[in-house]
This record gives sequence, structure tokens and C-alpha cells, in this order.
Amino acid sequence: MHGRLQSKVAVITGGSTGIGLASAKVFAEEGATVFITGRRQDALDAAVAEIGHGAIGIQGDASRLDDLDALYRRVKNEAGRIDVLFANAGGGSLLPLGEITEDQVNDTFNSNVKGVIFTVQKALPLMGAGGSIILTGSTAGARGTPAFSIYSASKAAVRNLARSWALDLKGTGIRVNVLSPGPIRTPGLVGLAGDDHDQQQGLLDQFAGLIPLGRVGRPDEIARTALFLATEDSSFVNGAELFADGGMAQV
Repeated sequence: MHGRLQSKVAVITGGSTGIGLASAKVFAEEGATVFITGRRQDALDAAVAEIGHGAIGIQGDASRLDDLDALYRRVKNEAGRIDVLFANAGGGSLLPLGEITEDQVNDTFNSNVKGVIFTVQKALPLMGAGGSIILTGSTAGARGTPAFSIYSASKAAVRNLARSWALDLKGTGIRVNVLSPGPIRTPGLVGLAGDDHDQQQGLLDQFAGLIPLGRVGRPDEIARTALFLATEDSSFVNGAELFADGGMAQV
């Protein structure tokens, strides 16, 4: 069924690759006007062309408050409101305890926590009753992962932000939920293994062995889960964490 986001306005940060791009494509196919952000103009331009349906790309870093202000000025001027906000931008790197650096902590928490906080807070004046806020979490926020503690801690923080914000938003009609993927074959995931194809495949195989379904996920599978949270299909889902992980964090 198509048209579940007909005439809606969606903003997706980190929308030029991976889960963000796949979600933007699904949202646009379902009738939404989609604004996406990304840090690299070339990737952003390619994503807008791939999404089609009048998608709009706005270059910016979601951890920079000036860039967020510019984003929302543009959305306000061109669309006047936001119905669906997908705070998806983020990332992480592998370093075990004993090798963690201040730069890693700052980069990860600026992107995954500070960026999410102000992406949401600055969007609120454009949102109203019926609005849906989706935060990208991770199975890493609910389980241990070797050498990934800083990323895992940042995603645990995102989970608790949603719990508190569901209370802060009481009476507004705006819902906020966390979508927590398991390992998904995205540039961000395979990039953890560097540029060597064999090492990348080895990382994917290692993750697949931890998942009851026996494989890593696809971006389009997460996009369809995001669509559920974006629409009235999930109208009574609020403050929740929805795992799309093949069972990885469930057993």
C-alpha cells in the first residue's frame, strides 16, 4: 500500500547513505516531501537524484548547531512544518579500553548524542500533534561489543533520551521512539574493517554468526521499520525501542 505519508513533510539527518538514504526513498515513495542532510555535497547530490520525488538535500553536520539552524530555516521557508523527524546521523569507531582517546569520545558523543539532542530540540517549533520523532539507536546500546564501548554508550544515551522526551512531550501529540538496528550492510558498518574487501566480508560474516537469522540486515529492511514508526500505524507507540536486528539482542 502506497501513500501512507501523502502530503507529509519528513526530515532525515544523515540521509545521503545507508539507512538514511533507504528511509528517504521509502518515505518519498509513500508520498512525503523529504529533506535530507549530509556532510558531503557530492554524496548528497547523488542521494537526491536517487530518491527523486522532489527530494531536497541540505548540506550540513547535525552536530553543528549553526548547520541545524540553517536546515530548519530552509524547511520552514519551503514546507512550513515537520511531520516526521528521523534523527539518524551518527557513527562510531573501534577502540578497546586502554586505547580510547579524547578525540574518539568527543567525536562520537558530539555526533550521536549532542547532535540528536539539538536536532530534535530545534525541530520542535515546526512540529505539532501527530508528529513522529524517530531516533536511530543500536543493538550496541543494549549489549556489550568488544572495542565498541564509546559508541555503545552513546546509543544507550539515545535510548534514555527517548524515555525522558516522551514525558517532556506529554500533551503535545508528538511521539518519540528509538529504532535500533542490528548489523546492517551499510558503508558505515563495512568501513569499520577498512578498505580491504576480505576484511569487510570477514566482519559481516562475524556479525552474521551472532544473529539468529544467520545474516546481516539490509538498509531497506530498516527503512520499512522506520516507515511504521513514521505513520499512524504506530499511533500508540511512544517512548519505545523497536529492534530490527534479526534477533541479535533478543536471545
